[in-house]
Amino acid sequence: MKYFAEEGKKTVKPSEVENKTERRYDIDWLRVFAMFSVFLIHNAIYFTYYSWYVKNPQTSRGMTIFATFLLQWTVPLFFFLAGENSRFSLSLRTGGQFIKERFMRLIIPFLFGVLIVIAPLQVYFQRVSRLHITDSFIEFYPQYFKGFYGFGGNFAWHGHHLWFLLALFIFSLLLLPLFIYLKKESVQRRISRMAIFFKKPGAIFLLGIPLVIIELLVNLQPSGIGMKEFGGWSPVIYPIFFLYGYIFASDENFKETIEKHRIISLVMGTVLSAFVLFVGFAPNFKIQLYKYIPNFPKEIFSLIDGIILPFSCWFLLIAILGFGSKYLNFNNRILKYSNEAVLPFYILHQTIIITIDFYLVSWNVAVILKYLIIGILSFASIILIYHLIIKRINWLRFLFGMRPRK
Repeated sequence: MKYFAEEGKKTVKPSEVENKTERRYDIDWLRVFAMFSVFLIHNAIYFTYYSWYVKNPQTSRGMTIFATFLLQWTVPLFFFLAGENSRFSLSLRTGGQFIKERFMRLIIPFLFGVLIVIAPLQVYFQRVSRLHITDSFIEFYPQYFKGFYGFGGNFAWHGHHLWFLLALFIFSLLLLPLFIYLKKESVQRRISRMAIFFKKPGAIFLLGIPLVIIELLVNLQPSGIGMKEFGGWSPVIYPIFFLYGYIFASDENFKETIEKHRIISLVMGTVLSAFVLFVGFAPNFKIQLYKYIPNFPKEIFSLIDGIILPFSCWFLLIAILGFGSKYLNFNNRILKYSNEAVLPFYILHQTIIITIDFYLVSWNVAVILKYLIIGILSFASIILIYHLIIKRINWLRFLFGMRPRK
């Protein structure tokens, strides 16, 4: 959809825009791309230095770097795209209809996943792997509801990877009044003037500053508000990406701007990301640094995380969004299938991956080979379950946040 915009002397009125039904297929493609990136991350974490439900006996620095790089931008991309979709959705719905649609698409699958199989099975394999319990899953299932996960119990109140669905629903509720306010014609004119300002060379990068400020603040409490157990970032920063997505979808000038900045953004994002990864994972880098500069301030490393990492993320997001906007605004049968499958795929993927991880944990082969085999097996399993079962049964479609089959 094309929203109110000012291009030179031409003005498009909001009333005219709201009646247009042109779909942004690039957003659909990028959502599928983001989902595949999450899939790659969750396959890789089995081999990384990070904690995971089931761990491969041999860890890998390469897999850790790979997963860390993807974590820098994947979940922020998800929230940005969700913000864009919220703008399009609210152009066709009232606030009440929007929340109802969000509840059906997010909270129903979240509750289903928390209560039935999806989250319980992850907890079960973790308890078998770490605590060596010998119960079957059927025997363990009643124990799942005893105590809260993270507080000595088993009940995964946050849904493990399904936290994203809950967070997105909460952010939608909290930001809905602001979103409705931003739709006003007078406010939309201000957004259009702002969009024209950000068309200036490099001005779009200024939007990375709020991300830096938030990151520096939350890093002051790394075990509290700065905890980064949810997608590699503090949850406090995600509403900013969500809001940015909504605003960017409100004016066509933003689309033009990110396309023009896509190449420089890719270069800058890659360079900054490589620097962050080098500082974090280069063998003996810090040891050698302190050997030659004993008084080198440790605070510098916090500043790298708080300043360079957010800018790296923002540059990479602009690059991904810009290339997607430029080259992916088309539809085909692959996109139609993938776009419908993306939410069930997300709900299923981590549980399937952990299940396969568990049964292959003692298999002693090279890390890269094991990664590829687990990836192929889990991808094929998810697609088969979706295509042969979920896609065809309406009550399962409902539980997985899909519309009824016609």
